[in-house]
Amino acid sequence: MRILILGGTVFLSRAIAEAALAAGHAVTCVSRGVSGAPPPGAATVKADRSEPGALAAALAGEPSGRGYDAVIDVATMSAPWVRDALDALADQAAHWTFVSSINAYADPSVRGGTVDQATLAPMHTHPDQDSDDPDVYGATKVASEQAVLDRVGDRALIVRGGLICGAGDLSDRFGYWANRFARGGRAVVPDVPGHPMQIVDVRDLAEWIVRSAANGATGTFDGTGPRSTLARVLEQIADAVGAPDLDLVRVPAETLVSEDVAIWAGPRSLPLWLPESHWGIADRDVSASLAAGLDTRPVGETARAALDRERELGVARNRRSGLTADEERSVLRAHTTG
Repeated sequence: MRILILGGTVFLSRAIAEAALAAGHAVTCVSRGVSGAPPPGAATVKADRSEPGALAAALAGEPSGRGYDAVIDVATMSAPWVRDALDALADQAAHWTFVSSINAYADPSVRGGTVDQATLAPMHTHPDQDSDDPDVYGATKVASEQAVLDRVGDRALIVRGGLICGAGDLSDRFGYWANRFARGGRAVVPDVPGHPMQIVDVRDLAEWIVRSAANGATGTFDGTGPRSTLARVLEQIADAVGAPDLDLVRVPAETLVSEDVAIWAGPRSLPLWLPESHWGIADRDVSASLAAGLDTRPVGETARAALDRERELGVARNRRSGLTADEERSVLRAHTTG
């Protein structure tokens, strides 16, 4: 197959390119060229999608008159980018995959939801690129989904990605836990009984997307793994990479809040911990996705890959998510004396 990937240099898009190459497909990656090179073996086209018409101009000199068997778009924050890509490529693509997000759903508290659940109102304009509002992100993805379905609906696969983990994750969320548990000692974990959790290894999601494109699969699916709990996922990470002296210290949510520990991601946070109002984004009914061929590996394999990447990056860096050693000691003192 001739596969055009809009991206191909970072995390999921790079994993998709690697999976497509491993499967023997001819791969072309389109990127700005500022986030590194695509995997060896992929052809490269440079284009800045923030400039209207730039994609079409960049592809004009490519041998694409014969078209592409599949286009895979991993656009993050702009529906106009997606519409521009459709203008340039919709008539040339036999199959179109758009990677959307679990954040597309309007009510993040709904547990066991399916793709039939109501989505946010679409945001068709350019959002503030510095925004970290998940509703803005989700609304942009909804608008992008609609553009794809309007233009190539009978050839389209929409994958609403969940918590994607593994080597290359720029958020530092999952990697924080692999790194922390490997160091051993008393490690703070959130004591939140019943907290659901779902993750998917970036390699598994990428391989499924490539297989689905090759098979001509269409429809809308959630791209995340089987339902589990946060406690179980953390235990699986600990079992896979934890040091012999690792001691998981379960700290109640009330103590964490009193110590200004943030949820989900970012500085002074315990990654993956969610308020109950958002448990639905980590508790999706993915039976349809699994039936459609999404195969997931054990959490321990993802943890080992994340730890390998953590060690490559080294300790002398500013983490995007998690607690520093001093912050963790402060929380432990509060927990012990509280």
